[in-house]
Amino acid sequence: MRPEQLRAFCLSFNAVTEEFPFRPEISVFKVLGKMFALSWTGERPLKVNLKCDPEDAVRLRADHPGLIDPGYHMNKRHWNTVTVDGGLPDRLVRELIEDSYDLVVAGLPRAERLRLDRP
Repeated sequence: MRPEQLRAFCLSFNAVTEEFPFRPEISVFKVLGKMFALSWTGERPLKVNLKCDPEDAVRLRADHPGLIDPGYHMNKRHWNTVTVDGGLPDRLVRELIEDSYDLVVAGLPRAERLRLDRP
């Protein structure tokens, strides 16, 4: 997956915005103000931090050593750093991004979840 594909996929979800609060080459993707993905688009290999269920996070790290690591500069229990262009199937990367989005949406108030069509 290339940076423009990662960006397009993250922006394809309802109510997502892209911000650059740290540096121009660090994209932060938020749903209704809550971050679900952070990517270093200017660096190679391309990496993205994604929210993850803690049990799934440990399993994914074990299944994909060197490609899925504890979240860089994040709560390592709830976030993984995923090397996007390092050998993981694009389908898995898309699933991890969608899971991250869904986890963040699940923490939103019910009215906002309904507005996003994700009860």
